[in-house]
Amino acid sequence: MVKTINKTIGNASKKLSIQVSLNGLSFCTVNTNNQITSIKHKTFGIQLTPKQVLDKIKHVFDHNYNLKETFDTIEVIYQNDLYTIVPKPLFSEELLNEYLRFNTKVLQNDFIAYDELSPHNMVTVYIPYTNINNFFFDTFGSFTYKHASSILINSLLTQEKNNESITVFANINDASFDIIVINKGNLILSNTHRYQTKEDFLYYLLYTTEQLQLNPEEFNLVFLGNISKDSEFYNIAYTYIRHISFGNFHRESQITKDVAYFEPHQHFVLLSHF
Repeated sequence: MVKTINKTIGNASKKLSIQVSLNGLSFCTVNTNNQITSIKHKTFGIQLTPKQVLDKIKHVFDHNYNLKETFDTIEVIYQNDLYTIVPKPLFSEELLNEYLRFNTKVLQNDFIAYDELSPHNMVTVYIPYTNINNFFFDTFGSFTYKHASSILINSLLTQEKNNESITVFANINDASFDIIVINKGNLILSNTHRYQTKEDFLYYLLYTTEQLQLNPEEFNLVFLGNISKDSEFYNIAYTYIRHISFGNFHRESQITKDVAYFEPHQHFVLLSHF
């Protein structure tokens, strides 16, 4: 289910994609030639409340000229660990609360949404931030919203559909990382872990692969997101895992000259649907 909140807006020439978490905010704008015209990331430093995040968003929108344009497509992406993946044959819209209550605390007034990953026969059930949705409705009128894991899983399954080996993806975010395991084009596991240190990251990574009985000498670990080769996360992983690489998403032809250079594996979720 693609969730669209509608309100009449005028003609526009650009797309806007905004990725929101309690630890940071990213956005990019894309022109009618499908070229990235701006991309920014702001780290909050600490985990905020949804209300505090909304204040940060308002400040960014007030002080960034790229966000004052008129857009014909707006997508909001929620990056949090308040989600679960349900096989489509087992999914019922009446059981949204039941799916989530096993791995997250669901409050009585929480709004629960879901994304259908139609090509892959599964559904992401999650909690978006209602106050932030309301802000984007008041600001832009018409927009869609999804969970980051929906975009990540959909993109990686499509990418890996002809791969005959097993691959572990680690998508690094502010204060959390997503771990996706795909074997021969099939999703084996999707989870999000919070971390404070590189040792936290290593623990969750090795524990997950050990539970799946993966040999660190054999499987491929692919990094995505906010990480570089000189990162302490890369270095500690390389101590234990033999095959490590970085994902490759964007092409230079898709980026205008005004955009500062970024590595091809960065902003993977934000850019996957362009």
